[in-house]
Amino acid sequence: MTQLTRISALSPAKLNLFLHVTGQRSDGYHTLQTVFQLLDWGDDMVFELSDKAGVTLTTPMPSIATEDNLIVRAAQLLMDASPTPEYGASISITKRIPQGGGLGGGSSNAATTLLALNQLWALGHSPETLAEMGLRLGADVPVFVHGTSAWAEGIGEQLQAMELPARWYVILLPNCHVSTAKIFSSAQLTRDTSPITMSAFFAGAVCNDLQPVVEAHYPAVRKALNLLGDFAPAMMTGSGACVFAAVDDEASAQRIASKTQAQFTTIVARGVNYRPTALAV
Repeated sequence: MTQLTRISALSPAKLNLFLHVTGQRSDGYHTLQTVFQLLDWGDDMVFELSDKAGVTLTTPMPSIATEDNLIVRAAQLLMDASPTPEYGASISITKRIPQGGGLGGGSSNAATTLLALNQLWALGHSPETLAEMGLRLGADVPVFVHGTSAWAEGIGEQLQAMELPARWYVILLPNCHVSTAKIFSSAQLTRDTSPITMSAFFAGAVCNDLQPVVEAHYPAVRKALNLLGDFAPAMMTGSGACVFAAVDDEASAQRIASKTQAQFTTIVARGVNYRPTALAV
C-alpha cells in the first residue's frame, strides 16, 4: 500500500438541537441529554507527513497557547500511544468556526486530527480507541470521531447514531465568547430536567437549559435570539453564543439570512447525518 503523504479534511461544526441538564455527578460533571446535528460547514484542515519528529501547527492561533491547543494535544496523544516517537506532521487550518460559539470547533479539530494522523501515520487504531482518546480532550470529541449525528447522554459521551430529517439551518454568530465553565457553575442553572425519550424530542418537547443563564449574562445572545425568532423558532446551541433556526430548504434559509446579516454574521448550512467528506488525499 502506498504511504499517504498529505490528507485534507473538513472539520465539521455541530449544533445541539436541544440540551437538557438532567443532574450533576459527585465529580462535578453535569449529566445531559442532547442531539448532535453535524453540519456541512466548518474548518478546513490539511495534514502533511514530515520527516521531522513531532507536530508543527503552521497556522498561527494567537488566542490559544500551543500547549492548550486541542489539535496539538490530540496529536500528542497519538504519539504517546505509539511504539516509536518518530512520527512527524505539519498541520494547517482555515478557521471558520468561532471560539466560544457552541459549535464544537475545538472538539471537531481534535477529532479530525486523531482521524487524519491515525491514517497518515498508518497507526491502525480503531474508531472506538480514537474516541476513547478523544474523551480525554473533551466530552464532544467522540461524536466527531464517529462522524454521525447522534443522541447523547451521560456527559455527552454515550452516543447513539441517529438519522435526522433533512433540514437547513440559519446560524447567527454574536460577537462574544461565552465561558462554558461560568455557565455550568451558575447558581441559576437548572440541573434536574427529567430525561425524555426520542419520540418526545421529535415531537418538539425540548429546550436548551443553558440558554436562560447565557441570555442573562450576554445581551448579544438575547438580541440574536429575538431577531432570529422573528422568522422561525430559535434556540441557542451548546453553551452558546451561537443561535440557530431550522427550515425545510436552502431558499428559505437564505431569505432569513438576508434579513439578519446586517446585524449579525450569519451562516447558512445543511444538516448532515454523516461526516460531510471522508478524509481525502
